[in-house]
Amino acid sequence: MQPFREFLKKNLVLFDGGNGTEFYKRGVFINRCFDELNLSDEAMVTDVHKQYIEAGAEAIETNTFGANRLKLSKHGLDDKLFEINHRGVEIAREVTQGRAYVAGAIGPLGIRIEPWGKTAREEAREIFKEQAKALLEGGVDLFLLETFLELSPLEQAVLAVREICDLPIIAQLTIREDSSTPFGTPVEMYTKEMSSWDVDVIGLNCSVGPEAMLEAVEAMAARTKKPLSTMPNAGKPKEIEGRNIYLSSPDYFAEYARRFALAGVKVIGGCCGTTPKDIRAAKAAIKALKPVEHGGQWKQVTVEAAPVKLVPQVEKSGLARKISKGEFVEVVETTPPRGCDPSKVLKAAKALMEAGIDAVNIPDGPRASSRMSPLALATTMERETGIESVLHYCCRDRNLLGMQSDLLGAYTLGIRNLLLITGDPPKLGDYPDATAVFDVDSIGLVNVVNRLNHGRDIGDNAFGDPTGFFIGVGVNPQAHNLDYEIRRFWYKVDAGAEFAITQPVFDPEALLSFLEKISHCRIPIIAGIWPLASLRNAEFLRSEVPGIYIPDSVMERMKKAEERGEAAREGISIARESLLEVRDSVQGVQVSTPFGKYERAIEVIKAMRDDE
Repeated sequence: MQPFREFLKKNLVLFDGGNGTEFYKRGVFINRCFDELNLSDEAMVTDVHKQYIEAGAEAIETNTFGANRLKLSKHGLDDKLFEINHRGVEIAREVTQGRAYVAGAIGPLGIRIEPWGKTAREEAREIFKEQAKALLEGGVDLFLLETFLELSPLEQAVLAVREICDLPIIAQLTIREDSSTPFGTPVEMYTKEMSSWDVDVIGLNCSVGPEAMLEAVEAMAARTKKPLSTMPNAGKPKEIEGRNIYLSSPDYFAEYARRFALAGVKVIGGCCGTTPKDIRAAKAAIKALKPVEHGGQWKQVTVEAAPVKLVPQVEKSGLARKISKGEFVEVVETTPPRGCDPSKVLKAAKALMEAGIDAVNIPDGPRASSRMSPLALATTMERETGIESVLHYCCRDRNLLGMQSDLLGAYTLGIRNLLLITGDPPKLGDYPDATAVFDVDSIGLVNVVNRLNHGRDIGDNAFGDPTGFFIGVGVNPQAHNLDYEIRRFWYKVDAGAEFAITQPVFDPEALLSFLEKISHCRIPIIAGIWPLASLRNAEFLRSEVPGIYIPDSVMERMKKAEERGEAAREGISIARESLLEVRDSVQGVQVSTPFGKYERAIEVIKAMRDDE
């Protein structure tokens, strides 16, 4: 056979269809690891490949779509990574016998990477490289990188392959019905980006049927001279008695294969729901066609994007203004009510404003409890009392699209100060069976908000005037793995954090030590302070609230005070002492209000003022 690149120059290339569809038809349940069939049922994998070759496929992909370390580890198979990938290539080669090209299939890792996730791009690249090396040693003719939801991980997969070889690469995204990626990146943007990569073919696969994919690839063809590929699903599945059934016919798929070729697509195949019958029909439909040139008639018109005027930090909010000027800020945290009556919190907010407090911090479902929406409470409080809020926003309860909608809405409602946190898992709260989302963690969320502050959405689309959120993050100076906590802190700063609030501090020396470790690159730190209400309160925090550490010396003081009936007073004394010890090393204080006792927070802050 000719090398793949030479064959591609003058010919259309027909790929196979959905391997997973065929495995499922043969009784393999979808909760199994399909890649492991390369070891446990070689005969089945061989039969599927053989049927596609007999149907006319000129290239087949190895049964290795999910055979990366992360996905295999979910099945306890990560130690079999090399064996599964290597054997997958061998099986395909034994079937093709030189009659078809063997493409090493690599799919997404199943995790978020930068900027949305905590996995670094370099780390993702190394994971892709592990799989690519095994496929390369097995003897693939080319690589097929497919079903990627966004550009960043696909680019890392491309770079991983390019670091080990110069074999041809087909790089494919998956799209929505409107031709954009699942994150909203439009066709013109991903086409331009992918065209700049060192790959041989760019294209689309999965998620949509032939009709929607044709519209998208026509738009791509008008914007690039790179060879294009399409591997659509069989169509839109219909749910019949609880099963998803594809009702499209091989003739329908074949007609669109012909249309793809006429639109300039050079590599055509199928994805979910497609079968050897579809590939056979597609072969008959395109066998007399020659490749069609594309992109030659399109002239790019460069439109200068309107300049985005970013909101200066000093203009973002009253809190931001004070911090920007180096002034000491005073914040009090108060928890939303469990019901729909905010009157007690509003009363507290008025008292706090009269006491000269700068802002009220409103948690988002603390300890995974179900309470009034912090956004609703924050907007009501700001409207009725005039005091600023610091709105907690966590990653637990909303997907990435919902987060963006919430944040844009919050800005429209006047919210300016945010504290972005990952959030406690539901199992810690009142409803342990509730579903957690965690599309991103707090680092990814900071990236989201920072992008909004630059007038770009999560798909990197411009949306007009940028937001002007003042971005805060949490940090735990007494974390068990302090090096890891500091590393995450740097990631948050790099992502765009502008200030940080610590977990409640009961050991001032620990906070001072932490501040020393981050002194060479600091954003303003606000110290968290918690006036203990009782010995029982101290025991609960120490034993059952993640991230809080209370030294034995403090517990002993609370125990003795409890015996004297003075535990609440001792809690205030401890809080005051801690605050005074760290006062000159931080730029603000946040005092919590156990059981809604805002008077205690005011007392702690007034004591600090009196000692100045």
